[in-house]
Amino acid sequence: MIRRGRWVCGVLLVVTLSAGTAGCNRSLQRPTRASIVKVPDAWTGGEAVPAAVQGDWWTSFGDEGLDGVVSRVLERNQDLRAAAARIEAAQAQARIAAAAQLPQLDASFDLGGRKQNFLGLRLPGAEGSVLSRTFSSTGLTLNLGWEADLWGKVKAGKLAAMASTQARQAELAAARLSLSAQAARAWFGAIEAHRQVELARSSVESYRISAGRIRARFEGGVRPALDLRLALAELRIAEAALQSRLELADRGVRQLQILMGDYPDGSHDLGKDLPGGPEQVPTGLPSELVHRRADLVAAERDLLAADARIVEAKAQLRPRFSLTSTFGTSSDQLRRLLSAELLVWSLIGNVVQPVFNRGRLKAGVTLNQARAEEAAARYESAILAAYNDVEAALAAEEVLRRRRNAIEEAAEQSVAARDLAEQRYRSGLAGIITLLAAQRTAIDSESQLLTLRRLQLDNRVNLHLALGGSF
Repeated sequence: MIRRGRWVCGVLLVVTLSAGTAGCNRSLQRPTRASIVKVPDAWTGGEAVPAAVQGDWWTSFGDEGLDGVVSRVLERNQDLRAAAARIEAAQAQARIAAAAQLPQLDASFDLGGRKQNFLGLRLPGAEGSVLSRTFSSTGLTLNLGWEADLWGKVKAGKLAAMASTQARQAELAAARLSLSAQAARAWFGAIEAHRQVELARSSVESYRISAGRIRARFEGGVRPALDLRLALAELRIAEAALQSRLELADRGVRQLQILMGDYPDGSHDLGKDLPGGPEQVPTGLPSELVHRRADLVAAERDLLAADARIVEAKAQLRPRFSLTSTFGTSSDQLRRLLSAELLVWSLIGNVVQPVFNRGRLKAGVTLNQARAEEAAARYESAILAAYNDVEAALAAEEVLRRRRNAIEEAAEQSVAARDLAEQRYRSGLAGIITLLAAQRTAIDSESQLLTLRRLQLDNRVNLHLALGGSF
């Protein structure tokens, strides 16, 4: 009896492993799709450097303050914690899908008792009592079940779950990159805002000195009241602009603190000036972009998962082959539970073919096909957007460089014009309107230069973001 049970177990195990291997060896047949994206051999938006970004991309700016801010943001941000939790959930789902390929084995142990009363039976000398008997039983059972994956249903489900996990991992990488870019732009924006405050304070002081000189000349009868009033009006305008700059600077620091997970009390230390930044950002080849941008990797993995779901849905229409086996013993005595004489077993094979619910199953196939086409369209759209991000950032590099050159020249000329206007005004060769206009032009050009320096840094951040960060 024992030999026969072992023989059955061996046969069942061989059939299980053989059929399971046959199911795993089936390849996933994905739909053929024609891509509308034509990738050039080189970037067209501007000069590119075919190299790789080593290490954390933000360190290329050479700003230790920026390094600390980005590290703190990545360490404490709640959105990243939520993305990490989604990865854990996807990994658990993948393990569940993979478990369907293996036989299911359950073990049960039963221990029970029963008392039976025999009413109507009387024994001599036992009148007034009921004849009864007590039964006890114990049982040990092993249930083995398995469904053959002949049509690749289980394999497709496992592949879909694995691809979904990889997509969530790529989304986490994309979220980290996006967050580090936000932190860098916030850092540069806060520094620029504080430099604008310094410039506004300098402007207020300059207008105050000019107004004082004009007042002295007015009181001495050299200058008319119009000059004094215009000078005082310009001073008040500069003071109002200073308050606006202070408000923007305070808001920038608080936003930076929120990104870092700190209470926004507006007291974070900033760098004294904007960094220079790297001369050029290595861009690599256009054909490499889809492999290093995490959001594109996530979109491609989602498309793979959607294609696998189509195979899984089609397999639902096919017959299902399964085997069920039970081995066990049962005895009224616990010590005899493992006796070979009490061993019993059963082996059942069955085939299930959907009949009346085929319409619902076919609709499931259509649903998954539509979702796959939606995923494919999103992937194509994401690719086009990604290439546009790179090309736009490269083109902006040259535009911003020319703008900065022009503003630097304008700032130099406007400062010289201001000094000349002040000399001519003191000599009586120029009016107050000329002096105030020259002062405003000098201040505006210096403010624009600060803004352009920050815009260049922001564009470098955008370029790193478009290229996939560190690659």
